[in-house]
Amino acid sequence: MTSSAFVDAFLPLLRDLSHDLPAAERYRRLLETVRRLFACDACALLQRVGDFLHPLAVSGLGEDTLGRRFRIAEHPRFAALMASDRPTCFDAASPLPDPYDGLVLGAAPDAPDALAVHDCMGCPLVIDGRTWGLLTLDALVPGRFAAIDAHDVQTFASLAAATVSAAERIVGLASALEEQRSRADGYRHAADAQAARTLLGRSPAFRRLLDELAVVADSDLTVLIKGETGTGKELVAKALHAGSPRADRPLITINCAALPETLVESELFGHVRGAFSGATGDRKGKFELAHGGTLFLDEVGELSPAAQAKLLRVMQSGQLQRVGSDREHHVDVRVIAATNRDLAEEVRQGRCRADFYHRLSVYPLQVPPLRERGADVLLLAGGFLEENRARLGLSSLRLTGQAREALQAHDWPGNVRELEHLIARSALKALSAHRGKPRILSIAMADLGLDEPAATAPAPAAPAPEAAPARMRDAIESLERRLIEQGLRRHGGNWAATARELGMDRANLARVARRLGMKPAAP
Repeated sequence: MTSSAFVDAFLPLLRDLSHDLPAAERYRRLLETVRRLFACDACALLQRVGDFLHPLAVSGLGEDTLGRRFRIAEHPRFAALMASDRPTCFDAASPLPDPYDGLVLGAAPDAPDALAVHDCMGCPLVIDGRTWGLLTLDALVPGRFAAIDAHDVQTFASLAAATVSAAERIVGLASALEEQRSRADGYRHAADAQAARTLLGRSPAFRRLLDELAVVADSDLTVLIKGETGTGKELVAKALHAGSPRADRPLITINCAALPETLVESELFGHVRGAFSGATGDRKGKFELAHGGTLFLDEVGELSPAAQAKLLRVMQSGQLQRVGSDREHHVDVRVIAATNRDLAEEVRQGRCRADFYHRLSVYPLQVPPLRERGADVLLLAGGFLEENRARLGLSSLRLTGQAREALQAHDWPGNVRELEHLIARSALKALSAHRGKPRILSIAMADLGLDEPAATAPAPAAPAPEAAPARMRDAIESLERRLIEQGLRRHGGNWAATARELGMDRANLARVARRLGMKPAAP
């Protein structure tokens, strides 16, 4: 590489340092320059967060790569790069698995070995004396990096570090990252793949949620998180707690749908010895356990009006009495609630107290369904792919192009939870087709079991002759069946919840379902 070419590539990036650009645009320009200078097929900028590497920007890699969270200890090449203080180039015949095998775009999909990365190099990025993350370069052709001068890569890595530093200063990320890191230390015992999950998305609908979350997190306002089943309301609650002044205090969660009516008071407020049969000792309730912190009431719409009245008093005054005791206890608790019901409609139907509803919905947050989040489905899929890769002991787990298209075309009635289960199921199905564990496992359309998306929109058909009108009874039965099926999908097959949504008694719904040839769940 000539010095002139190097300078020509550097100058635009240097000029960018003095401009107020979005971080994503800075990183995109940086990686485009890397690919142009070093003739690589793919490159990535990864930030270290605890024991994981989070891709912030990629070029030449699948979109789902941005949703992956690479545990450093599980990827020997990443571990070697992080342990070095200079650029490292791996031999083309290196036995160490490459994290990007199968993820580089442009490889022949029908030639599994062509999906493997054959040349790989990387360099740590050091900012303020600490290893901030990595810049990685990959090529599908062996020997591509043989002529690259390590000094050139080191020089470029320094510019990359300056670019990252400028981006962090502009958007104020540095202090936020340090705060998150200190909080994460308190939860290190739970640092598995499940605990590593965070709110993830870049769609406008999801950005609006994050903006609202940022506004209310630092307050003590009661928040009502609304959204369909499986949208990630619990993750939103955890993010609210983590962003609040109570972050170093407990976050106590209770599933209101699982509370028997006879034990609501005991679970929420505690009891004293002898308060009822089986009360062999004093016991604190969830409110006392959450003192100074946050109480998350999941599925709060399932509480009966009687239970709502008991809860309302504590929310208003902070005073509670354990069951069987005359002594009052004062608690300082922030309440966050979540529901997939329309509580305003529940109030109109008399199933929810108006004062309870208004006390809960001081600051309502609406979590968008997955079908409204566009390409976020691939980011989320990337995270689930990485979890299942580690769980199954694979070197690489990827989606084929058709599989990615199918994920984006699907309606996702079960939202993020449906996507999570689909990826886990599909990975097992794909693996079962092999006798051993392949180096690169691809999840294809057939493994997903989803309808194949149409390649192009169908041409408009000629107007069909007007059909004879359907019998009214047939039309009514078709509408009834569709409403019941849609309700069951929204509520995960729960007939009782579907009946409540349709404003019917469960027994009446069962009779209608049997008349339509559907098999209702046993009461």
